[in-house]
Parts: sequence; C-alpha cells; structure tokens
Amino acid sequence: MNVVESSILSRIGDTPLVELKAIVPEGSARVFLKIESENPTGSMKDRMALAMIEAAERDGRLRPGAPVVEYTGGSTGISLAMVCAVKGHLLHIVSSDAFSIEKRRHMQALGADLTIVPSDGGRMDAALTHAMIAEADRIRGETGACWTDQLKNTDQLAAYHAMGAEIWQQTDGVVDAFVQATGTAASVRGISAFLKSKCSSIRTIAVEPSESAVLSGGKTGAHRIEGVGAGFVVPLWDPELIDGIATVSTGEAMAMSRRLAREEGIFAGTSTGSNVIAALRVAADLGSNGSVVTIMCDSGVKYLSTELYNRTGEADE
Repeated sequence: MNVVESSILSRIGDTPLVELKAIVPEGSARVFLKIESENPTGSMKDRMALAMIEAAERDGRLRPGAPVVEYTGGSTGISLAMVCAVKGHLLHIVSSDAFSIEKRRHMQALGADLTIVPSDGGRMDAALTHAMIAEADRIRGETGACWTDQLKNTDQLAAYHAMGAEIWQQTDGVVDAFVQATGTAASVRGISAFLKSKCSSIRTIAVEPSESAVLSGGKTGAHRIEGVGAGFVVPLWDPELIDGIATVSTGEAMAMSRRLAREEGIFAGTSTGSNVIAALRVAADLGSNGSVVTIMCDSGVKYLSTELYNRTGEADE
C-alpha cells in the first residue's frame, strides 16, 4: 500500500549517507557524506527550522497564526519559510546581498517578507551579522513577532541529536571522526553530542573559514563561505565537544565543491566543499582502516548565480 504523507514536513530527515570514491586518495580512510540536499528545501536547516517552530508552538511563545522573525544567510530562512507556510505563520526575514539571489528569491516564493541589510562588497563578516541581528530585533519590537534567534536557540539541538542517531545507525556505529562546518554551531554540537554519547573516542573536527578563524584564536575577517563563520565566537559553541578545528579558505572550499560536482556527481554549496576538504585531511591522518563522516549541507542549486558556479571560461583556483 502506498504511504501518503500528511505534509511536506514529514519528508524532513532520514537522508542517505554516500561514500565518496573518486576524490579520496588511496591509503586514506573511508569518507561518508550525509546528503542533506534530500530534505524538502535542499538543506539540513529544514531540521532545525521545524524543531524551533514546533518548540515555540508547544510552550506558547508562538501562538496560532502569529508572526515569526529571523536573521539568516538564506538556508535557515528558506527552511523557516517552508515550515511557516505549512503552519500558517507570517515570516519576517532579515538577510543580505552577501547571500545568493537564489536563496532570497526562494524565501520570497515561500511567502517570507524580506528586509535586506547591505554588505561590504558581498562579503560576510562580524559587522554584517551584528547588523542583521539588530534589524531582526527592531522588527520584533515593531511587530511582536516570535524571534527564533538561531544563534542562541537551543531548541534546534534536538533535531541534530536525531541527525546524529541517523549517522550512528547508517554506519553501524563504525565512525572514527565527524567533521562539520560551524555557523550557529548547533549542528556540530548536537551531532557530536549524540555520537560521543555512543562512543567517546569519536573525534569531532569543527571547520571554519581561514579568513575569519576566530574559533582557532585568529582574527575576525571577511569570507565568502555562505552560512558559516559568523566572525565571532557564537553562543552555542561548546569547545568541550570539539577535538580539533580545521580552517579552510573560500578558494579551497569553492574548488572542492566544483570537484565534487565533476568527479562525484554531487552538486553542493561552498560549506560542503569546506567540509570535504577538512574530512580528507582527517582521512589522510587516520589511514585506510578509518572512517570519517561529514555533511553535504545544501544543494548547489542555491549558488548558481554566485562565483561558485557562475564562472564561464574561468580556470580553477
């Protein structure tokens, strides 16, 4: 008998795990990629958006039909827009021209009301993040909207614990290392917490842009890896769960994303490229008997207008 889902929200989660082959050098550990593009909006952020909205509905912070506000580089906003569309909440989004036009149009298509904060030359940095937060706070004050406040919201951790459980089940518990890029830090924290609860020897490597390596003790700076690298130590960051921090440049991340498309047939965004770069470094250190899991954060469809894929006639870095 065919199963009919109650809504598109039922399709969030239970995404596949795929082993990378072509780009993994001989003698390295096996590298597995969690294909989060299989979520309805093509992003892992569908998980956290649903968790935040449903938690706010349960405890009364978000009444039926009441508005929601959030600041976002795009993927969280798209996911929130989908969830709010299904649940009947008006969504106010604060974003920026630093993020792809595809993301902004996707949010609008799903019914979100957009406010755009201008960036410094299309780059992401701490000043932009703080300006977006201030604008979201202003909208909250004027509209009375429920602010999901993704940088501080612990409701999303449950969604990433569930994602960790999927990884544990899909690998039969055979995981030596987990690698994930850090934006709000919720995903690296939540997934790591679950995996380490099953096996404390699993190493977690957080990834950040080398141009803004604040978690590594470096200076804040500007970069073009969308969705990660806020430029300051975010509130949900928990160093107790992290065994190492890898830095990856925008150029390295973009080059790897293009390789993934051409050599593995996996069409992903820049943060995924940074994840795979770091995972390959870990795999080389572990050797052929190890296994590394990392995340395909979202689909490359979200970046077709950006320099990641809009590069007619250009050579790779």
